[in-house]
Amino acid sequence: MNITKENIDDLNAVLSLTLEKDDYEERVDTVLQDYKKKARLDGFRPGKVPFGLIKKMYRKPVLVEEVNKLVSESLSKYLIEEKLNILGEPLPHEGDRNPIDWDTDEKFEFKFDLGIAPQIDVSLSNKDKFPFYNIKVDEKLLQKYTESYAQRFGEFVSVDQADEKDMIKADIRQLDADNQLAEEGIQVEDASLSIAMVKDEAIKKQFLKAKKDEKITADLKKAYPNETEIAALLRVDKSMVAGIDGSFELTIKDITRFKQAEVDQELFDKVYGPGNVKSKDEFLAKLSEEAKKGTVQDSEYRFRIDVKEILIKKVKFNLPEEFLKRWLYAINEGKYTLEQINNDFESFLEDLKWQLIKDQIASENSLEAGEEDMKAAARDIARMQFAQYGMANVPDEHLDQFVSRMMEKNEDKNNIRSRVIENKVIDHVKSTVKLDEEEISLDKFNKLFEK
Repeated sequence: MNITKENIDDLNAVLSLTLEKDDYEERVDTVLQDYKKKARLDGFRPGKVPFGLIKKMYRKPVLVEEVNKLVSESLSKYLIEEKLNILGEPLPHEGDRNPIDWDTDEKFEFKFDLGIAPQIDVSLSNKDKFPFYNIKVDEKLLQKYTESYAQRFGEFVSVDQADEKDMIKADIRQLDADNQLAEEGIQVEDASLSIAMVKDEAIKKQFLKAKKDEKITADLKKAYPNETEIAALLRVDKSMVAGIDGSFELTIKDITRFKQAEVDQELFDKVYGPGNVKSKDEFLAKLSEEAKKGTVQDSEYRFRIDVKEILIKKVKFNLPEEFLKRWLYAINEGKYTLEQINNDFESFLEDLKWQLIKDQIASENSLEAGEEDMKAAARDIARMQFAQYGMANVPDEHLDQFVSRMMEKNEDKNNIRSRVIENKVIDHVKSTVKLDEEEISLDKFNKLFEK
């Protein structure tokens, strides 16, 4: 076997691999001998099929498979031993490819194009200034937190007359052509209707005048022209909607309106536990502590975005772009056209540059993801996922079980490792450069994301 590398330029190379018969013949014979032991053919006892017949029947597909395996193994070994830092994966060489005759050829030559990762210099010091935004915990921000809790602990209450944002509970009966109750028509008990979702203004006005125990006649397909919505409302299969015509009689059973919780002792107890907060001033003090923690996370998130943008502009290097386009097309197996890849290529390049910069900083500063680092990160992910479902105080044993399941999956584990290393890279940048700190309002902070 012979492997040689020809550098086309600093970012592209061609790898040539030649296999002689001695390189693969033993592997092929081993597989064929195994076939012979298991072969069952009419006229022969099990395991007694002549080896010549086995070779005639199976040598070609076995040869193809074993040669391809050997090529793959040899490429991987060569890249590791030569410490070649490549981008993507080797691709079949585009030029001077000779077709292989698997029936007669004994010597096989393969060529592969390589995209070489560039040399990157990420020099950072306290002479580099990076923006860092501290969000003011002001009255407006505290009001936002207060309204959030009032909304979260609000409830639906019954009202006498409907408003646009209200929900109506009604019994629904289908009417016939004479506007009489259809004997075999659709009937729904305790259907819930959103007035805000009604598309027809005339029907919406009917609902807005509605009171409990009143009856309303309306064309519900006109009110809710979306087939999915009308199917859900009438509790029928979506395929039946096209055949539904005419009006329905609705008997109003209840009208409910969402009411935010009052900012009083009852809300304080629900948010922080009975008796832990005893006045509005104490409540606002608690909210202020929460807001400070929340704004720190927001500030760090913005800093992460700024670090990425600044370093991509600061650290200049080229990439083998044509190779990368070919590679993207190949790995997506025709899911995207070359035109689509070209349209999204700048975004891909930006992400790749950021990944290479992160890798360089991590390598230069020995930033690694240890087992304990990864478990801690997995616990944070688990807490956030549980919090999304309103489960703020999940017992440690449940968190540990969730973390164990995450760490068993290679994809999850790799994502966690990448997250840990990125966090360490950001922390390293933060501790190395000079922070240009600015205190700004939440509104001004949010406008940073509109650029």
